[in-house]
Amino acid sequence: MKLFNVFICIAVAVIFFSFWYLLNRPEIEPSWPSRIQGFSFSPMQAWNNPMEKNFPTEAEIEGDLKLLSNKTNAIRTYSVEAVQEKIPALASKYGLNVTLGAWLSKDLAANEEQIQTVIRLARENYRNVIRVIVGNEVIYRNDLTVKELMDYIDQIQAAVTVPVSTAEPWHIWVKNPEMAGHVDFIATHMLPYWEGVEMERAVDYVIEHVNILKATFPGKSVVIAEVGWPSNGRTRNEAVASVANQATFLRRFINKAEELNYVYYVMEAFDQPWKRVNEGSVGGYWGVYDLARQPKFPFTSPIVGVPQWRMLAGISIVIAIFTFSLLLIDSISLQASGRSFLASVAFLAATGAVWIVYNYSQQYLTVSIIIVGCLMLLGIIGVVIVLLTEAHEWAEAIWTKGMRRPLTPVEAPEESLPMVSIHIPAYNEPPDMMIETLNALAVLDYPSYEVIVMDNNTQDPAVWQPVEAHCNALGPKFHFFHENPLKGFKAGALNYCLRHTSPQAEVVAVIDSDYQVTPDWLRDLVPQFLKPSVAVVQAPQDYRDEGESLFKAMCYAEYRGFFYIGMITRNERNAIIQHGTMTMVRKSVLEEV
Repeated sequence: MKLFNVFICIAVAVIFFSFWYLLNRPEIEPSWPSRIQGFSFSPMQAWNNPMEKNFPTEAEIEGDLKLLSNKTNAIRTYSVEAVQEKIPALASKYGLNVTLGAWLSKDLAANEEQIQTVIRLARENYRNVIRVIVGNEVIYRNDLTVKELMDYIDQIQAAVTVPVSTAEPWHIWVKNPEMAGHVDFIATHMLPYWEGVEMERAVDYVIEHVNILKATFPGKSVVIAEVGWPSNGRTRNEAVASVANQATFLRRFINKAEELNYVYYVMEAFDQPWKRVNEGSVGGYWGVYDLARQPKFPFTSPIVGVPQWRMLAGISIVIAIFTFSLLLIDSISLQASGRSFLASVAFLAATGAVWIVYNYSQQYLTVSIIIVGCLMLLGIIGVVIVLLTEAHEWAEAIWTKGMRRPLTPVEAPEESLPMVSIHIPAYNEPPDMMIETLNALAVLDYPSYEVIVMDNNTQDPAVWQPVEAHCNALGPKFHFFHENPLKGFKAGALNYCLRHTSPQAEVVAVIDSDYQVTPDWLRDLVPQFLKPSVAVVQAPQDYRDEGESLFKAMCYAEYRGFFYIGMITRNERNAIIQHGTMTMVRKSVLEEV
């Protein structure tokens, strides 16, 4: 059997390794050119946040521009606030052209400062400032009216000699065609991810909408001021954010853009985690380069979905083998089918857990993200433990060679059967329902038993007195008690019953007030107590209303899973759960504990 376990591990490991491979087959895509036309450029480092007036140093900006100088012809900026006004002059040192941006918002004083600074910089850096973009998605954000924005554009146009425009998504231009009369070119953002477009259709989507703009504004050139795909973040409709999708989209787009002579700026040069505040988690992952200024994907070699897949597959296989070994402890009676099932579940759980942890670790980790990740990891471990426990119970219930502790009927003469005291705790229970429960007990096929009904804390006599009367009518075997007040809820009622149990009773049985037992209940199960080693006998529960609704049918199925799978496997290990009703306990043992 040990050899078979090894064979199962190897076979399932090969299957799951193949699964990892199939999902990460290298995909050949067009190569990234040695230089692209342009990058959208925000110079913030990991520790910067322009919303908090925390900007990079001039040296850090120059380092970024030096890195980009042999990779692109131009950059597009968004603001000239603080040290960012140094960008045009620094870019000139490295031969980079600049599309200079003025950031506009609802703050009119700040807007005026941006406008004046852009005019000054465009004049001072006339050799490499080739365009000016006034505002970024100002109309889309509803920060300004079209008229207010056009006034700013007119102001700059009158003061500089380079082409001037504003940047908006394509639909804003189509919705506000009057804007075209104030600009020298159409600066549009083409970000198919935000439109929920599947990556495979994304390049065609960009081309289609560039053509819409060209047809709508035939006298204007179209500049794609932002085009890109995020490497991480939530899925948006059919758009999946991943490094592989980012690489595939950009390499395909740039290849097509060069063919169609598009003017474009890839969104963006470097990841900007500070954007997550306004744009959600995805906002920090649009960069071609990460925070460490390292490329996030290969520019020329085939694209692999998860480059580290071999390592991840190896880790998941090791975890799965260890888990499978734990599941096989004390499982000597498990058949081959059950072992194969457990191996599959172990490998599936390990693979899923490794993938979730890996995927979570690919984001930029802050203290809060790490804390949330640790809590999620604890949750994953809990879910996996429950999954493996359920799987183990299923395997042992379905694919076992034989029961180690089967219920063997015990035949005994009536005179040897012990007396049973049946306890029924009740609180505010419908009297008609309880009367049906008592009627079922009255016809038990058993020679010696008593029934003790303990009603505690029911206020309305109209509820408990009919039950008392019915007990009196059923004869001396039935005893009714009512106490108000009585502490302890159900436990208090059962302890009360125990104090009033007949001295001749050797077995205590408990049922809830809504259970209707069959006549053979005691006859079938009480003889088990003739074995001195038996302390508890627990019968499964059953329900009468599973056909009333889908919800009740689902509850019924769940309960059956507990009683006919979980309880059976627990019984095999002498670890049965006593669940409060349909249970019998040897009285002497109950008194001892």
